[in-house]
Amino acid sequence: MEFLVNIIIVFNYCVGIYWAGFNIFYSFLLAIAIFVTFQYINRTKYLPFVEFETSHETPPVSIIIPAYNEANVILRSVKSALAVNYPFFEVIVVNDGSTDETLRLLIDEFNLRKIDLIYREHIKTEKVIAFYFNPAIPNLTVIDKENGGKADALNCGINFSHYPYFCSVDADSVLERDALLRLMTPVIESPIPVVACSGVVRVLTRGNKSHGEIELPKKGILIFQIVEYLRAFLFGRVGLDFLNGILILSGAFSMFNKSSVIAVGGYSRESITEDMEIVLKLHKYCRENKLPYSIRFIPDPICWTEAPEDLKNLSKQRIRWHIGLLQTLFKYKRMTFNPRYGTLGLLIVPYFLLFEAFGPVIEFLGYIAIPLSYLLDIINFEFFLLFLFLAFIYGVLLSVGSVLLEEVTYRRYPKWSHLLKLLIYAVLENFGYRQINTLWRFKAFILYFTGYVRWIYVKKKGASEP
Repeated sequence: MEFLVNIIIVFNYCVGIYWAGFNIFYSFLLAIAIFVTFQYINRTKYLPFVEFETSHETPPVSIIIPAYNEANVILRSVKSALAVNYPFFEVIVVNDGSTDETLRLLIDEFNLRKIDLIYREHIKTEKVIAFYFNPAIPNLTVIDKENGGKADALNCGINFSHYPYFCSVDADSVLERDALLRLMTPVIESPIPVVACSGVVRVLTRGNKSHGEIELPKKGILIFQIVEYLRAFLFGRVGLDFLNGILILSGAFSMFNKSSVIAVGGYSRESITEDMEIVLKLHKYCRENKLPYSIRFIPDPICWTEAPEDLKNLSKQRIRWHIGLLQTLFKYKRMTFNPRYGTLGLLIVPYFLLFEAFGPVIEFLGYIAIPLSYLLDIINFEFFLLFLFLAFIYGVLLSVGSVLLEEVTYRRYPKWSHLLKLLIYAVLENFGYRQINTLWRFKAFILYFTGYVRWIYVKKKGASEP
């Protein structure tokens, strides 16, 4: 019994250190995000978007949409990509061996015909079967290839693309009209090469067609994810961008310098979170070759993506994300606490490893150890209440802060009823939703270390409208 008590006491100290470190770092990111976001909002008032729209100096972009069994959503995504406000771009849809109606829908909708085109394989991919094209839509090409996974499909699109920058877009994503212009702005303005950049991704919901407003969904599980996305993007990645420590660019919408991606060998087919792996690969390549570079995050709401609408598919998504996080961090473990990689190696990678990768284990066991400590009289009632206060109230403050930051800046949910509902869910997510997410991530941790590393498919309904 005494041995068990000693173990619990040691673990309680670990939990205390974890909570203190996590909360201090997140508070630091929040403070940075508030400052940077307001500064960015003021700058955007004077950015010459009109000049970028018509300038021949604006770099052309290839939009690459990988698709595997995306019949429910593919037409919506392609139409939004073709409708972007940008001077020079092409849309490349890569049908990665779909077994549903994805390819037929594209052929019928855009009146495509099979043609012969030149295809240079800069990056090795599965066999390309055919190209489809319509001269009336000269900036759209559909490639049909054998199945090789999302990373392989993206590499195929890179091989075929004609422009110096490419933009990866998920098949369930909807781009805003000025998406590419806003994403290209830091590339044009930066004095050093921007090898990759991304923007805010929001949960796609139904729109009010009569007024053009965004409506909140009726399902609580989607509103919880909206709050989650606000917290992750509006101050998580904004703060990391300020520290030049972006490790994750959302695969739903990210732009890359093509030559840089080809130089590192393209996307890794072995990774189940290819969007994170390619970013770390670019960091490593540029640092080791002493190349000037920047990887940026732009705090504009420029892409809307479909989110899981039930616990089954949400659990699949979160388990895959966390397995991919562990897989990537352990692949690049030599960067951890390595001064060769600057702030990235000394602060950002260790933070992701200790707090994001191993955090669910400490948090999940903490929910067991702290109540057990109280029952075994290791801690008193006052300390038990203090733990509950810190564990839940601080989480509430972070979520509420994210919602309020959205309200005073971008206001994509403009009604007062929207704000009230988001604030309520920002509080409620800490009492159940957060804990079940921790359970899924803890499960992912166990799966990874027992050898389960594979892509987990999340079904898309395609019912929402842009």
